[in-house]
Amino acid sequence: MTCQSNKFMSKDDLLKLIADTAYNVGFGAKKHMATFDIVVKVPGLIRFFSVTIGIYSLIFDSLSSKFLSASLLVLGVVSLYISFYNSQKEEYEVAGVELIQLFNELKKLYYRTKQADEEALPELSERLKDIEDKYYQQSISKQILFSDWYCHYKFFWQYQIDWVDEQKHFKLFRDKIPLSFSATLLCLLIVLICWIFLPVANNDLLSL
Repeated sequence: MTCQSNKFMSKDDLLKLIADTAYNVGFGAKKHMATFDIVVKVPGLIRFFSVTIGIYSLIFDSLSSKFLSASLLVLGVVSLYISFYNSQKEEYEVAGVELIQLFNELKKLYYRTKQADEEALPELSERLKDIEDKYYQQSISKQILFSDWYCHYKFFWQYQIDWVDEQKHFKLFRDKIPLSFSATLLCLLIVLICWIFLPVANNDLLSL
């Protein structure tokens, strides 16, 4: 994002630019932390789940089914995929913390701008540009799969973003819930409906 020329920058324009940058920085910070959380926590959860199922399968024969065996194999593949990010997990944490600090600076800049007079706007605009430059330098472009879904939760439901929403006016389905997540749920719902009702329909046809 490039700031407009100071000559034409109004306070309202600058506030909107700060909010836009804050959204990018804050969302980016939480996405880095989401990747870090997934890399650190998920493999342990997978191991715990696999060991638990393995123990109970010694007692309950139903847990020795091919479906559960295949599911555990898939979880093993997921754990292997996550391990590719393990060597960089500290980098994601450091970058995430630095971006959170930039987000907090943007919050201070936003309220300073609200109280500032017109003469102070060029200086505030330059400060915004400096923060943007640091954001681009510190961000890591490669993020782990599903970090975007987790990031939406961490940013919109855990973060204090009222001051950003003051300018952005976030909507539930357009902003707060990922489109890919909604599409995935819809596909799963269609598959579930087909799995439940198609056998019933086939049985009705055969009985005619």
